[in-house]
Amino acid sequence: MRIPVPLNALRAFEAAARHLSAKDAALELGVTPSAVSHQLRTLEEALGVELLRRIGTRLELTEAGRRLAPGLNRGFEHIAQAVGNLRQERLDGPLRLNMLPSFATQWLSPRLARYPFERHGFSLEISTTQEGVDLAASEADAGIWLGNGLWQGLVADRLFEASVDLYARPGYVRGSADERLAALRKANLFVSRHCPGWRDWMESLPAGRFEPARTTQVDSGGLTLQAAADGAGVSIAVAELADAGVQAGRLESVFGHRMATGVGFYLVYPPALREDRRLLNLSRWLHRQAAAMREGEEDGRIACDAAG
Repeated sequence: MRIPVPLNALRAFEAAARHLSAKDAALELGVTPSAVSHQLRTLEEALGVELLRRIGTRLELTEAGRRLAPGLNRGFEHIAQAVGNLRQERLDGPLRLNMLPSFATQWLSPRLARYPFERHGFSLEISTTQEGVDLAASEADAGIWLGNGLWQGLVADRLFEASVDLYARPGYVRGSADERLAALRKANLFVSRHCPGWRDWMESLPAGRFEPARTTQVDSGGLTLQAAADGAGVSIAVAELADAGVQAGRLESVFGHRMATGVGFYLVYPPALREDRRLLNLSRWLHRQAAAMREGEEDGRIACDAAG
């Protein structure tokens, strides 16, 4: 239903009618008394009636004002209650978290057993999409996104940098680096459209450029890793997402040649959520998991260096 007068003018009148003071109404609304007086004049001109009269330093409702005030008071009370209920629901409800499906299945899922869902303020509602949702439109509260950390109007807190490597089913290729490279020229390469730097990786191998027989691009990085684990070919993928498959014995790095991509995974959220308890709880937990992952990678490199 369209209201035929300015809503700000109605709000100013409702506050002034309760306080019978333009100054007190201005304090409540966070504006100047002159702004309240201007809105009152605007409303009276729009309705063609006098609503308030000044008696000394106070205001007095006219007959028309007394008829209008109760309905506006009830209406703004309903609005305040509806907004308050929704806000409280969001504060007490689960944090709605959006991410790539591959991040959810390959990085987050293996760690969820350590997430304290049972604790107050840690509840999550997880959604997955190939593209980031509009956080400003409240499609989600926060996201874990892959990129350079520059999302307009949003805070981006980096969790870890992404690197890429080539993966295959254990034993898929054997021999020296040159022999593996020659065998892989007959293979099908599976790669996600969202995988950063994969073409650069193909040029960066010390043994020579990697040239697969064919390249199959898909939407999901998780699918490329599953195809490699099933022996359908090999996959250039984000190494941090492939690590769970490597640790489970489903995948192995073909050359042990991780390459930094210059982009990373970020916890992204609107500035209004900076102090949100649910977000702070999640952020601390994610950073602990990312730190543990980095420590594990460093331990792995030390072990390899010692063995070499």
